[in-house]
Amino acid sequence: MIVDKLENRHRYHNLHSGIQAALEFLANTDLAALPKGRHNIDGDALFAIVNDYDTQPPGTEPFETHRRYADVQFVVSGEEAFGYLPLEDQPPLAPYHDAHDFIEYDYEQNRAAACFVPLKAGMFAIFMPEDMHMPGTGTPPVRVRKVVCKVLL
Repeated sequence: MIVDKLENRHRYHNLHSGIQAALEFLANTDLAALPKGRHNIDGDALFAIVNDYDTQPPGTEPFETHRRYADVQFVVSGEEAFGYLPLEDQPPLAPYHDAHDFIEYDYEQNRAAACFVPLKAGMFAIFMPEDMHMPGTGTPPVRVRKVVCKVLL
């Protein structure tokens, strides 16, 4: 997991060409003007999902991981916290969902080991397949606009 401000994106260009392209898309696009939904950047190899929502208390949603994609999550407006812990031997709640590339994990079972990190407007987080994460948390509820770039690894 990596957390930083978009202005420091150049530090992460050597991680993966898709991550570099995602960070440049985030820096050079009017994200406030993009409509909600999926936006293709490079077909299924790189696409962005724009979402507007209110944050929820931790544990409202499960932890998740992905097998094929890395997430580059960028907060356009608002502020949230995300739960994080490394994937180790946690049993999934259900089998891998291939069509949407995710596995869910129980929050209560992992609560003691998890940490919650603030993600403010202008900041991004990169989650690799071994990074369990629970985005969209925060109390009291805050309205957030976030863009998630899905990078095929």
